[in-house]
Amino acid sequence: MVMAGALLHSKTTRNTMCAIETPQFKTAQLPDRTRYSRVLVLGGTGRVGGSTAIALSKLCPHIQILVGGRNREKGADLVATLGKNSEFAEVNIDNFDSLVAALRDVDLVVHTAGPFQQAESCPVLEAAIQTKTAYVDVCDDATYAWRAKSFKDRAVAANIPAITTGGIYPGVSNVMAAELVRAARSNSKGEPERLRFFYYTAGTGGAGPTILATSFLLLGEEVIAYKKGEKIKLKPFSGMLNIDFGKGIGKRDVYLLNLPEVRSVHEVLGVPTVSARFGTAPFFWNWGMEAMTSIFPAETLRNRSKVQQLVQLFEPVVRAMDGIAGERMSMRVDLDCSDGRNTVGIFSHRRLSVSVGTATAAFVLAVLEGSTQPGVWFPEEPEGIAIEAREVLLERAAQGTINFVMNKPSWMIETDPKELGLGIYL
Repeated sequence: MVMAGALLHSKTTRNTMCAIETPQFKTAQLPDRTRYSRVLVLGGTGRVGGSTAIALSKLCPHIQILVGGRNREKGADLVATLGKNSEFAEVNIDNFDSLVAALRDVDLVVHTAGPFQQAESCPVLEAAIQTKTAYVDVCDDATYAWRAKSFKDRAVAANIPAITTGGIYPGVSNVMAAELVRAARSNSKGEPERLRFFYYTAGTGGAGPTILATSFLLLGEEVIAYKKGEKIKLKPFSGMLNIDFGKGIGKRDVYLLNLPEVRSVHEVLGVPTVSARFGTAPFFWNWGMEAMTSIFPAETLRNRSKVQQLVQLFEPVVRAMDGIAGERMSMRVDLDCSDGRNTVGIFSHRRLSVSVGTATAAFVLAVLEGSTQPGVWFPEEPEGIAIEAREVLLERAAQGTINFVMNKPSWMIETDPKELGLGIYL
């Protein structure tokens, strides 16, 4: 199989290496061929896209960044922040010809222009395949993610690598899950039986109206989970659990949501029981989201235009509360094995708006370095992020975290572990 690095080298002849360090970021040691790679960030004037562009410029200052969007004024402001290796590109993702033109002279496109919920096609991925451009998206919608996967054969034929759900959650959380499962199968006598994703974000995490729209749209989707290999359907924002996210976050209430990593981890990693839960703060936002599933018909919450109207109504209040709540985030991935072994991964950061960009940039660099084979992959697939490249990706994504641990028993990371006696913890 031809690796991604060969493709990127064939599309560009730019050479050298990134090796400068800043106090906040350890910059990437990229192969010579990728030094002057051109990366287009679609949705670059938004919160997630802008954060990704900034993180890329810090991780690898020599990479040339194109900020893609419709708002030239915002684009110019970001370019001024990024410096001489960046420029603005006016791109309309709803216009396929505009997309193709924008992708013709870039090595990789990052699709951050959500929300992905209720989208009926994958135009950016199609344009990437047509122009033979490497691709990463931050999709957080199950339907969109599997639609993207349906383009696998076309991506292989075009010899391009593509990763879907390559942000922070899903994204980094998938890689954490893959590493927990790999370690368990290497070290445990039992088989992985149950894997649970728990996510917490204070307010909207400073990530803007797109995240708010995503949250509302998810409330209109039936939750898909897996129990002992059987697919089950559950009510959105139900099944509350109080989960300990450890240092810097503590215990938080989380609720079931329909997230793409549940199915992908179940099918790719072969774990029979998988679910995902999310919670926010202040606590009354959780109550409000739970109430919305009863107040509004599912059809309303699945309607993008109606949800945008709700976002406009609620955004000023949410913005005000964000100033009080802050934007701390955490994800906890729990794996239980048949021999009773339990291992946990924790990833916590003070600012979601920063960490989501760092995480997405880590995926971009992994693709540029040749970690991804041609095709469309989830992060936990070894063809997406090669097993030997996972540790580096997690190290890059975890820069700036207040707590990042992997493969620990739960009692070692919780703020209030339960002692059974004789120094034994549960």
